[in-house]
Amino acid sequence: MSEQASLDVGAIEQKVSGSSFYAGMRVLPKAERSAMFAIYAFCRAVDDIVDEPVGELADRIAELDVWRRDVDSLYAGGQPGRMAFLAEDIRRFGLVREDFQAVIDGMQMDLDQDIRGPDLATLDLYCDRVASAVGRLSVKVFGMAEAPGIELAFHLGRALQLTNILRDLDEDAGIGRLYLPREFLDQAGITGNDPSAVIADPRVDTACRAVARIAHEHYRKADAVMAKRPAGRLAAPRLMSAVYSSILAKMEAKGWAAPRERAKIGKIALLWIVLSRGLMG
Repeated sequence: MSEQASLDVGAIEQKVSGSSFYAGMRVLPKAERSAMFAIYAFCRAVDDIVDEPVGELADRIAELDVWRRDVDSLYAGGQPGRMAFLAEDIRRFGLVREDFQAVIDGMQMDLDQDIRGPDLATLDLYCDRVASAVGRLSVKVFGMAEAPGIELAFHLGRALQLTNILRDLDEDAGIGRLYLPREFLDQAGITGNDPSAVIADPRVDTACRAVARIAHEHYRKADAVMAKRPAGRLAAPRLMSAVYSSILAKMEAKGWAAPRERAKIGKIALLWIVLSRGLMG
């Protein structure tokens, strides 16, 4: 790993210190923790291309294409380019090329058009690419067998992403996006797709609660996979499930009608989750 790449990943780790993600990764041994922060650095890098309003659209699409080429080159045995910082972890943990490409494809969905009220099938595809694909990379690092690992990634990835969508309504609307599914908006009586107008409508609470029910079902199925105690380091995904399902419950208690406050888990509550789940050490 190059010195520059190491510094970049280290900067990412420092930036997210104190977050729920950081707490989840802290329970991992050093090598696995380093790999997870490298995966996170990759995700942040491609996500920033999409979310930062800098440069022309064509230039941002070209930036994603550079990452695609570097992924392919690394796996083909060529020059790794920007992927150099992940080369060692890819070899050590057997990370799969298609999962990195899926993450980029998910980011491409945001560039192709601002997502506004997607149908449920499109939303599920988006969640698979930007979240469950990351889960598939992660379970390799956790040392899980393929079948339970893929099942856990499927459900926990979707649960976490749906929770983030519900938590980030205002931030997403600020950049012209609305990830609440069209079917649930229609059921709530909301016919428009202007993000700011939709999230200002008090009926948005009904649509959000329908999304929350799907998220809870994914948490339930993810926890059922982990309850069977498959081989692997499960402390991190167990903690992520516990923390983010708690965040979801806090949002449900307050509701999603404006004005909203970003739901958080305080340090004391986080410590209680860690202790009550037996996740110390």
